[in-house]
Amino acid sequence: MAAVEIYTTNMCPYCHAALDLLAERGVAHTRIDVTGDPAARGALVAKAEGRTTVPQIFVDGRPIGGFDELSQLDAAGELELWRDSA
Repeated sequence: MAAVEIYTTNMCPYCHAALDLLAERGVAHTRIDVTGDPAARGALVAKAEGRTTVPQIFVDGRPIGGFDELSQLDAAGELELWRDSA
């Protein structure tokens, strides 16, 4: 099982879509909400190599991008590999 982190904001429709997709595929993840939290947003920007948009998704510490990239990985069957098998 992969360690999946997703940085989100409350009002972002792509964040909600990404969270829904992860849940539908049974992928355990940690959500970090940066809504109104400048320190958390700064940590996101540093970790995401300067990208400021949300969602930002990391798998085993590796940045994969946002919802579009997550959807592409899902279409390729990659999310199945991240699934919680417990």
